[in-house]
Amino acid sequence: MAEQMTGATIHENGGSLREESLYGLLHRSISMIIFPDSSSAVSTSLLKRIMISVSENGRRLREAYRNSGRTVLLWTRRGNPLRTLLVISAGTISVVIMTGVAVFIVFFVAATANAAIMYLVLSLASTGGFMVLLFACVAAIYVGVLSVAAFLISNATISAVAAVAVTTGWAGVICGVWLGTKKSLEIASHSLTLLRSAHSAYSSQLTYLGV
Repeated sequence: MAEQMTGATIHENGGSLREESLYGLLHRSISMIIFPDSSSAVSTSLLKRIMISVSENGRRLREAYRNSGRTVLLWTRRGNPLRTLLVISAGTISVVIMTGVAVFIVFFVAATANAAIMYLVLSLASTGGFMVLLFACVAAIYVGVLSVAAFLISNATISAVAAVAVTTGWAGVICGVWLGTKKSLEIASHSLTLLRSAHSAYSSQLTYLGV
């Protein structure tokens, strides 16, 4: 028997603890929306399932994010510098993409609000066929502004991601060369130590034999 407590599963028999990860939380949230229980799937609408999923899993998001971050940090510390570089580059690219999406969402909301206010104000002073022409003009301006904004934001985001990827690639090459050189020097030093030890042992044996 298992009991759910703040994003962790506690088993009564063994007392083991399994922390909730971000992937598990997202998987459960999507499953509750797309694949609901058979008993509630008929009587529950899509909007209701979304609200239930958000209310049940939203409060666990912070803890799941913290647990996933701790897991990634421990995984990074156990690896070599290339693993650290990989985590940093992936995090930077994710931040850049999320920033671009957030900027577009803010622009989308602002453009929608401005278009709605403009149409409402201008519609008070126009009637008949001019209303249709006004609506078409506002819609064209709205679509054009959003298209230009999406093009510019996407180009900036792609350029930033490409710059991060190229920088990370060169840093990875330099780090790989440095690690290879360091490993080669360690192997050479170990080989020289073995040769010196073998030479000392051979010299001692010759001295012992009186040669």
